[in-house]
Amino acid sequence: MALYATYRDVGQVTVVDFGGKITLGDGSALLRKTVRLLLDENRKKILINLADVDYIDSSGIGELVHAYTSVQNREGELKLLHLTRKVRDLLQITKLYTVFDVHTEEAAAVRSFR
Repeated sequence: MALYATYRDVGQVTVVDFGGKITLGDGSALLRKTVRLLLDENRKKILINLADVDYIDSSGIGELVHAYTSVQNREGELKLLHLTRKVRDLLQITKLYTVFDVHTEEAAAVRSFR
């Protein structure tokens, strides 16, 4: 299944709902393009919802790190929401689970932004 993305505002936080696979090629490019678009629109509080992402490869992990860095460089915050077991396990294996601020409940995640 190809990656898709939609976004919505919850107060001052932009929630990006991804679904499908974040893999080398179109998937990772869509992630990068979406985050770049949001930053260009001066949206600096970004919550990435990965509840419907069933697979992510090393390229996708790299794009998540790139997105995190890009947002940080623009003095923003990027957090992750609803990791599937596979994605959570991969982030733990790569030791990136401690880098990202990960949440399991949307309302609590939105409140956690500065």
